[in-house]
Amino acid sequence: MSILRAVPVVTMALVLAGCSAGHESERKAATGASAAAPSASAPSGGRPDKQHAGWRDSDVPVFGPAPAPEKIALPSGGSVPYLLRVPTTRKVAFLTIDDGYLKHPEAPKLIAAARVPVTLFLTTDAIADDPDYFRPMIKAGAVVEAHTITHANLRGRSYAFQKREICGSADRLAGWYKRRPVLFRPPFGNKDATTLQAAHDCGMKAGFMWKETVDKGKVRYQEGKRVRAGDIILMHFRKAFVKDFLGALRAIKKAGLTPALLEDYV
Repeated sequence: MSILRAVPVVTMALVLAGCSAGHESERKAATGASAAAPSASAPSGGRPDKQHAGWRDSDVPVFGPAPAPEKIALPSGGSVPYLLRVPTTRKVAFLTIDDGYLKHPEAPKLIAAARVPVTLFLTTDAIADDPDYFRPMIKAGAVVEAHTITHANLRGRSYAFQKREICGSADRLAGWYKRRPVLFRPPFGNKDATTLQAAHDCGMKAGFMWKETVDKGKVRYQEGKRVRAGDIILMHFRKAFVKDFLGALRAIKKAGLTPALLEDYV
């Protein structure tokens, strides 16, 4: 069993490259998503290669079964740990998708076709207009976790405010999807000691940052040029969802890793 270690502080530049990058544009574009440009990938293996809006079946990397998961040891106390990588010996990486303002029509189909586990950190105000949009993803194996009610910057806010944002979002998600979240991501990756205490008091097991981000199909790395075992990858429900999702999967494949479900390890 692996033991948690302290998470290093990441720079504001890395935070801005993640959750905050494009967040306002997501909100403004939520009513006008457009499909990504069609891929030029050719069919392989003589199998049927169905063309979709902006992608085809052969664009999706194929992975073998994920290795048996190993639970990490969580510290006891009155606050949750904050992770940007899962300390594991398994050759896996974790794909997480945030917010939900823009509901790309291809996202449910692509997630189902990929047959890989993903964790959705959803903002309840962002998805309140159409919570049913995410049900096909859940049916395909995605798991919904908490990302606050309003996507507010929590750092520096009062305990009451932070608890309301975290607990309130978990309660509403439980009402929609019949499972109460146990994992949490603070908006923009911004948190303080109060955040981790409030998350604990709301029933969360852990809070999460990330090691890689994906935007417009490009993977950006905090360390090196390759996804490493245990890394948590961040992307969003944006106009470039198809490019981002396929880019993340290709980066995982190139690294010789397999997508795994975050909830199986925490």
